[in-house]
Amino acid sequence: MTDSVSRTMNKDDCCGMGSGGRCICPKCQATTPHRRGIRCQEERCPECGAKMLREGSDHHSLWLKKHTD
Repeated sequence: MTDSVSRTMNKDDCCGMGSGGRCICPKCQATTPHRRGIRCQEERCPECGAKMLREGSDHHSLWLKKHTD
């Protein structure tokens, strides 16, 4: 198993990004602290109810690219 695969599969290290960071709403840009062991995509925005994205994740990068071009 490679390091990237083992990091992704480690429950204490959600998606290989570590336990810190923030979740951001793609609709209203509200942020919340990332909760260890819970994917941001499983969280709902406290302001508008949309699914959150992990700041700095591949999904967040794709969203930024789509909305800044």
